[in-house]
Amino acid sequence: MTNLYDLAYSLEKSIRESGDYAALKSAFDAVNTDPTTKQLFNNFRELQMKFQTMQMMGQEIPTEEMEAAQLTLTMAQQNPNIVKLMEAEQRFSVVINDVTRIIMKPLEEIYGGNQ
Repeated sequence: MTNLYDLAYSLEKSIRESGDYAALKSAFDAVNTDPTTKQLFNNFRELQMKFQTMQMMGQEIPTEEMEAAQLTLTMAQQNPNIVKLMEAEQRFSVVINDVTRIIMKPLEEIYGGNQ
């Protein structure tokens, strides 16, 4: 019988050794090396999380906050290190989503067949 925990740790190791993870880590390190870029990125992330929370709670985002967020987004999109990080995050997210879909397939087969 296969030990699922051993396989999970092996998967973790494989993820850490992957090119997508290395690119993400390198891009993240580049953003955090420059204090101005790091602050801009942190502001962008904070706004992003705040708006997601507000949307989940059914709250409207005030116009002035939306305009401030748009300015922050524009500034972030003009920063090459932040752009590289966001692209690396997107690629890594695809990998994680694919792995999750594969892992969840047995449960989908069980519960998907009872509909």
